[in-house]
Amino acid sequence: MLTLNYRDSRPIYEQIKDGLRKMIVTGAMAQDEKLPSVRALATQLSINPNTIQRAYNELENEGYIYSVAGKGSFVSGTADADAARRVSLKADVTALLNELRYLGVTAEEVMTLIKEVYEHD
Repeated sequence: MLTLNYRDSRPIYEQIKDGLRKMIVTGAMAQDEKLPSVRALATQLSINPNTIQRAYNELENEGYIYSVAGKGSFVSGTADADAARRVSLKADVTALLNELRYLGVTAEEVMTLIKEVYEHD
């Protein structure tokens, strides 16, 4: 189930995209499972259908879903999408680590943060 946080600084379409991606990656949505129609999800979340369409388009570009004309959008196999997402996230982490280093955060502080994140799993 998708929920939106209107206090979140991220745009609504990104929240939807991230929520669906998480459901796909964690297995909450199975391969070839049909996603709700754009109109149905827009009605359910009380938002503009264009917002849902943008999230779906980006998920399709990232390889998490595929569309069949006249049938709807479906969950794709995530092996390639997961690999691409890992590469993208590693680049993001590298950029963040470089910025933290520039701001004077030590490697020890970063390692402490990483341990905290991984210990909460």
